[in-house]
Amino acid sequence: MNNSVEIIAATESLPIEPIVNRRDFMKGGVAGAAAISLAAVSNAARANFTSDYGPVMPVADEVTGLPLLQLPAGFKYWSYGWTGMIMKDGTATPGVHDGMGVVAAQGNTIALVRNHEVRGAGTAVKSPAIYNPAAGGGCSNMLFDALNGRWLASYMSISGTSTNCAGGITPWGTWLTCEETTASYGGMTHGWIFEVPGFGNAKPLPIKAMGRRAHEATATDPVTGYVYITEDAGTSSGFYRYRPFSYGNLLGGGVLEMLKVKNMHQTDLRASYPDGTSWDVEWVTIDQPEVIDPRNYTQGFNKGAARFARLEGAWYDTGLVYFTSTSGGGISGGQVFHFDPRREKLTLVFESRNNTSHPVAPDNMTVSPRGGILLCEDRGGISRLMGLTQAGEVFEFGRNNMNLSVDDAAIVHSRFPGTAGRISAGNYIGSETCGACFHDRWLFVNIQSPGVTFAITGPWNEGIL
Repeated sequence: MNNSVEIIAATESLPIEPIVNRRDFMKGGVAGAAAISLAAVSNAARANFTSDYGPVMPVADEVTGLPLLQLPAGFKYWSYGWTGMIMKDGTATPGVHDGMGVVAAQGNTIALVRNHEVRGAGTAVKSPAIYNPAAGGGCSNMLFDALNGRWLASYMSISGTSTNCAGGITPWGTWLTCEETTASYGGMTHGWIFEVPGFGNAKPLPIKAMGRRAHEATATDPVTGYVYITEDAGTSSGFYRYRPFSYGNLLGGGVLEMLKVKNMHQTDLRASYPDGTSWDVEWVTIDQPEVIDPRNYTQGFNKGAARFARLEGAWYDTGLVYFTSTSGGGISGGQVFHFDPRREKLTLVFESRNNTSHPVAPDNMTVSPRGGILLCEDRGGISRLMGLTQAGEVFEFGRNNMNLSVDDAAIVHSRFPGTAGRISAGNYIGSETCGACFHDRWLFVNIQSPGVTFAITGPWNEGIL
């Protein structure tokens, strides 16, 4: 593995495979997947490691030499995709990096799709797939050689969307990018979900049956093809399910529903509950998913659906759908839930009960190949990557350390053409970590401002992540 970033074109012509393989999952079945997960936890308990990795400390970027992140001993990272960096298609990388996922693979090359949460009216970034010429958000795709540890190339895959906050991978090798707004620009409506392939360009067609609202993230069940969706609409947010009429064909229509606690009307899940509390649930139908008056939440709440506080990240892993509430719980510090689709049961996994050692304002989230949960904080002041075990232990894995001097910014400009005028000196330590996702020995993470992506690797087997 070298210490430089080589940008080359992907030339392999191997079959494209989604990261989540439905055939293999079905072959093992849900019980098999659960058994694998339990076996991994059992083996971990006997292994010579602790849940965490030790204290974090400033670590120099292998590309720029700057201490942009704090990580435990033994971990390294390579920066890429800075705001303004000229991509393979000649386009400058947009800013405001947010949700991201490893979507598909082609040999050793993996494809990541990254959101750009550009808000408000503007001009669409040049791309082959523009939805609204008057909106500045969208997605860029990045190719990474996971065997040799090299960033390969990036390009714009969809643009003309707005406020692309989070989203989620699908079992068929695409990314669902979610607009966190219901505004209109240039006579075109926003508040939709769009589908983006890992390789190639998207079709700029909103999936209107999935609803119009302040979308946040998705998690797709590979067995049923149902898409679970979070909503970030303050203290009156819902948790949704989209059941497509045909597996994998989201544009073909489906039924949108909102979670309701069984035998309870308008349950308040913003409140504090003991970790491990469970609820049996059912679903109510959203009759007018394309309507924002009454909004989707109001339609479901009027039928008795449950209320959450600012639902954000979501992730599917071994039969469970995990999701975060950024401001739920007794101190409004955040909650982590999981939903079991087979048992129709919701469980509170973890509630933040202090603002120091516990994660605060968890936003994007992911689950590692080893079964640990990684939470991205969006709290201001400091921004950490927090690990969470299935048993409820928490630890700090990483921290934003970006305080750029004028000389530091000049180093970035010299390594990444196009960043001059876009990356400037400043203290960015409070900017949120986001877009965390794993692939084998690699963790990929964004810092939203000034906008940069990292590929991180190290001694993962020494801890739960």
